[in-house]
Amino acid sequence: MAFDGLNLHLGNLSRLSDAESRSLSAENPTGARGQGGMAPEENNPASKGLGQGWKCRPCVSVPPGETLEIASIDGPGAIQQMWFTINLHWRHAILRIYWDGQQQPSVECPMGDFFCSGWGRYAQVSSLAVCVNPGSAFNCYWEMPFRKHCRITVENLNDEWLCLFYQINYTLTRVPDDAAYFHAQFRRTNPVPYKQVHTILDGVRGRGHYVGTYMAWGVNNNGWWGEGEVKFYLDGDGEFPTICGTGTEDYFCGSYNFENQATHQYQEFTTPYAGMPQVIRPDGLYSSQQRFSLYRWHVTDPIRFKQDLRVTVQALGWRNGCKRYLPLRDDLASVAFWYQTLPTAPFPPLPDKDALEVI
Repeated sequence: MAFDGLNLHLGNLSRLSDAESRSLSAENPTGARGQGGMAPEENNPASKGLGQGWKCRPCVSVPPGETLEIASIDGPGAIQQMWFTINLHWRHAILRIYWDGQQQPSVECPMGDFFCSGWGRYAQVSSLAVCVNPGSAFNCYWEMPFRKHCRITVENLNDEWLCLFYQINYTLTRVPDDAAYFHAQFRRTNPVPYKQVHTILDGVRGRGHYVGTYMAWGVNNNGWWGEGEVKFYLDGDGEFPTICGTGTEDYFCGSYNFENQATHQYQEFTTPYAGMPQVIRPDGLYSSQQRFSLYRWHVTDPIRFKQDLRVTVQALGWRNGCKRYLPLRDDLASVAFWYQTLPTAPFPPLPDKDALEVI
């Protein structure tokens, strides 16, 4: 493994490097050396009498319907960790990341879904790539190298002002020639048409590797919902894929309905590589549907492709008696995470505010 201040882990954490550490926040929006905490006292009434340097600009506000650029970084370098917390609807704040001057984003995703929280309610997530901590602390540890430039924006689709706290930790360092660019794409099918699949990812062109899936799965039937197969179509695959799983709960590293055999209930779990951290159960009144959050990180088993990639999942349950499968018409939202060479193919249009809403 090349050592450039990237790919740090416990085995090489003691090694010195010429990489330079930087961090963006509302207190240092440019990340420049020696420029943090310079906002004047009058910027924040809570700092009155304390003077400059005493938490005078801890957050930023994004007006309704507007987009704020929170990062503009000249490379080479890499994003190493991001932390956000927001005060409004998590699916109506859109995170976008652009690499090396591209006009189209390589990351375009509602904030909640990017951080495995697609249903807009808190649940603890304790994984290697994403952690969600009390009360709404979104943390990302995907490494994101870039060579020329990194641009990050947040769009506010809410009808109210968005209060955004953030910190983006990055390094300025040489990027190895074989380092690919991080991508993430959101899609939603609500409902899935009968006997059709939900497409998690399509249209990818280039060389790279697929590294993760998040799904917010809303069930519209009684009974079990997780028989559907996840399929990866690689490098020109036609009708049939190269990689075909055996069921939804199998892909997300669970088994037998995610059932706790002692309680006969769905069992939430969160692990470094896979989890179902949230189960939203009907309350007998207005919360009438079961909803699930699931993630699977291909950290130790990335799915390599050389030319193109397509990923799909079936929504499949059982008919009465469990002797025949039942194609379901569920509400499926997904985020695909992958690395690839540039250029990034344009993404499908992001759904509008109403089509994004959790209903």
